[in-house]
Amino acid sequence: MRAVFGRSYAAEPDRLSEELRADEAIAEADTLLLTVPNQLGVEYNARVLESILLHVAPALGWR
Repeated sequence: MRAVFGRSYAAEPDRLSEELRADEAIAEADTLLLTVPNQLGVEYNARVLESILLHVAPALGWR
């Protein structure tokens, strides 16, 4: 597998969905790597991941 690192995205779920939808590389990718800032703690990261699962992923048609 070849890994390519592109730009970073950080925004509220609705804005994040729009930005990701507009990125051609994201549309073509079969795998995406999500990174979360571990220094902010488990609770914060759990909320970030939950927001992605509940709001961003469905808006983009991800399963």
